[in-house]
Amino acid sequence: MTAGTTGSAAVIAGGACAFPARMDQDALWTDFFAPRLGNSRVAERLYRAAGVRYRHAVADPVVEDVSTWSTQRRMERYIDEAPGLGKEAVSAALADAGLSADEVGMFAVVSCTGYTTPGLDIRLAADLGMPADVQRLMIGHMGCYAALPGLGAVSDYVVARRRPAVLLCLELTSLHAQPTTDDLSQVITHALFADAAAAVVLRPGDGGPGSGLRIADVAARTDPATSDHMRWDITDLGFRMELSPEVPTVLARHVGPLVEDLLGRHGLAVDDVGAWAVHPGGPRILDTVARELELPADALDASRTVLRECGNCSSATVLIILEELRRTGKLASGGPVVVLAFGPGLTLYAALLRGGT
Repeated sequence: MTAGTTGSAAVIAGGACAFPARMDQDALWTDFFAPRLGNSRVAERLYRAAGVRYRHAVADPVVEDVSTWSTQRRMERYIDEAPGLGKEAVSAALADAGLSADEVGMFAVVSCTGYTTPGLDIRLAADLGMPADVQRLMIGHMGCYAALPGLGAVSDYVVARRRPAVLLCLELTSLHAQPTTDDLSQVITHALFADAAAAVVLRPGDGGPGSGLRIADVAARTDPATSDHMRWDITDLGFRMELSPEVPTVLARHVGPLVEDLLGRHGLAVDDVGAWAVHPGGPRILDTVARELELPADALDASRTVLRECGNCSSATVLIILEELRRTGKLASGGPVVVLAFGPGLTLYAALLRGGT
């Protein structure tokens, strides 16, 4: 998919993030996980190695342990919590873009942590005042990379229909906390994942100077032979994440060719990229990407900052990183931006964003 030709481009016009209450990672270990894991030093090392200092959650386990809740009860809580958080993110993104809700032609919602029918797309479109003919898209259960196929879909709509579109990624991973055991893979999951909503607004533009970042291309690569390395299983106790320690090894095989192919289609190389928004599935994931692409030492600072301050917020994370890059002025140069995310499949997705030239 290429949606960045001159005179016909989808341009990022605004963005915003919304978070529930913040939790301190050290306090969570001391007050909740350590007593339940027998103060295991091995578990503590894994927990602290996640690279997370703070996380946000609608369900703080110190206050409210949801780990024994049924899936039905977790979904009921999702319906209670998600609309308010989503409305906050979308309203702020529209304000940032200088658009009103009744100008939106397409509204796409990404979430793999909750389901309801009518979905969040219908509930939020009505609550925000989007028009009755707004086109809607729900993307579910694709995992941490889902923002990028979502971005590709809304970009294609903007180019084809010449109307603005909104993409919302909303994940409430805290509602899927599992009973605490000595399963070390679950220790890592409990240490990493967090809740957030992030939205971007795309509008038609010519991609010229000062018009903002345009969606130039989106690419994907899936390795079905390793599909068991990352799973999101639906159980009677919510959705259970399974992560293999082999994930970085698989990514190491594919991330270089994926990025080189994406950039090569536009006459670019890794050295031409001005900023990187790489999904922080964990410190090893970021280290693997940096090594395989031979990136400068500070290239993934925004990703590491978001991991440290927000945790892994699944699909919302790369949009949060884009906001961090904007906040720190890393997008001001107008140079190419590469967004990378990874998830079940095992799937890698990449997007190329370009400023006006």
